[in-house]
Amino acid sequence: MSGSELQIEAVTTIPEFFEPVKQFGVVGKALKNGKLSLNVINLRNYTHDPHRTTDDYTYGTGLGMVMKVEPIFEMFEEYISHHERPWIIYPSPQGERFDQQMAISLSKRPDLMFICGRYEGIDERVMTIVDEEISIGDFVVSGAEEVVAVFIDAIARMIPEVVGKNESVEQDSFFFGLLDYVHYTRPFEYRGMTVPEILRSGDQAKIGKYLLKDALKRTILRRPDLFLERDLSLEEKAALIELLKEKYEC
Repeated sequence: MSGSELQIEAVTTIPEFFEPVKQFGVVGKALKNGKLSLNVINLRNYTHDPHRTTDDYTYGTGLGMVMKVEPIFEMFEEYISHHERPWIIYPSPQGERFDQQMAISLSKRPDLMFICGRYEGIDERVMTIVDEEISIGDFVVSGAEEVVAVFIDAIARMIPEVVGKNESVEQDSFFFGLLDYVHYTRPFEYRGMTVPEILRSGDQAKIGKYLLKDALKRTILRRPDLFLERDLSLEEKAALIELLKEKYEC
């Protein structure tokens, strides 16, 4: 185990995929600052044939290829012979939908291992060592590497001090269960489009209320499912009342 706050292993047949992930953005910063350690494990190193085969035809239908059980088990057994057992995650359409709260929860674990499936998936016997299946959404991609890269980025953002200011993380979409509010930067006017005056007023109380109302409005219109699940605070209820008054000029 490294001295970082979070150790992540990505088990893959395409280790080179993760090189750019390790060099740029939030993940690159977390690695550089020692907050995160990302170890890429080449599953082909645990094969024993000249072609380093990690897949075979599926039993029953013979349709498609399935990732073999032996390399994954050999990788796992070697890993736990030198390290504490990690929390093993298999990205899968059958898993629980990944969201911000899950990213926060996973960021608090000391060691995560993602098994990147390909083809039709993995031999079901691998599931005996998997702790959690996670889905990125109701669609299919060719391999889990892209999905795991997204998971790692979202999780890395939740490690304390990885993103410059905690406020930046806390204001992200979904952190508090609402979509993000509007953002503007200079210039004030561009092709007749201007920044709302209130955002330039310097009155932080009024600006905060304006942004809260915008976040509520966006969530209601674009993700009503999130809004319906939310227990509104008194401040949010007051903001909704103001929104209705503005809408209907009461």
